[in-house]
Amino acid sequence: MTIPENNSINNIERFSGFEDVYDQHRPVAPSLVVDILSNYLQKKPGLVVDVGCGTGLSSFIWRDRADRIIGVEPNLDMLNKARYKLSLTTQADHLSFEQGYSNQLSLDSNSTDIVTCSQSFHWMEPVSTLKEIARVLVPGGIFATYDCDWPPTVNWQLEREYNNLLAISERIIAEQADPHKVAHKRNKDNHLQQIEQSGYFRFTKEIVFHNIEACSAERYVGILLSQGGIQAALQLKSDYLESEINIFQAMADDYFRGGVTNAMFSYRMRLGIR
Repeated sequence: MTIPENNSINNIERFSGFEDVYDQHRPVAPSLVVDILSNYLQKKPGLVVDVGCGTGLSSFIWRDRADRIIGVEPNLDMLNKARYKLSLTTQADHLSFEQGYSNQLSLDSNSTDIVTCSQSFHWMEPVSTLKEIARVLVPGGIFATYDCDWPPTVNWQLEREYNNLLAISERIIAEQADPHKVAHKRNKDNHLQQIEQSGYFRFTKEIVFHNIEACSAERYVGILLSQGGIQAALQLKSDYLESEINIFQAMADDYFRGGVTNAMFSYRMRLGIR
């Protein structure tokens, strides 16, 4: 499949090879996302398009709340994981996954009630993406991009070390990776301004909410390992990063002590109504 202009192969390939870790440990999108957007739409959505859907963690939540759902994902590893999960799901004929790109959707104009980007808009070129999203949305349709803050809130020592490992991974990438193959992540703090300045939306807003999920040591470390930067640095065969991750694992084991505790995932949703 030809990659359309303004898409980055490095951004797409950043998520290759760890779809199982990603799917096992990343949070499922909260049902509050569905509640908020359905309430703003003021009806049950006819079509929801989840762009950059990954393994479908943000697509399946609409299964019982929309007439039709399409997950769009450019990375084949992530896409195939979503399709495999769908093959194991009953009563989901109205849900499908397709390879595609945020600025070239295979949808008619004025056809879509809601477009979402969960943990994905910062990997997309915003100008062409917002133009395409506005094209497919019906008047009154909603675009919503939402992300959770990393790390989840559970213990300050673990969170400090989590952030330290993210910083280490970025240094390793900067020092050792081929600069022509490095992914480019845009600043999430600019999402609302980009939506506003596009001129396609008559109402824009940022909404902050939280979701509580059970978390074990295995999952907390798994969430770290699901980070693209960590995986990119590990692919560079960094013994130092691996040893630091082992230390983090020991810290998590000591904190959780084989048990489960609640972790807070804090979300920031930026939306626009066409």
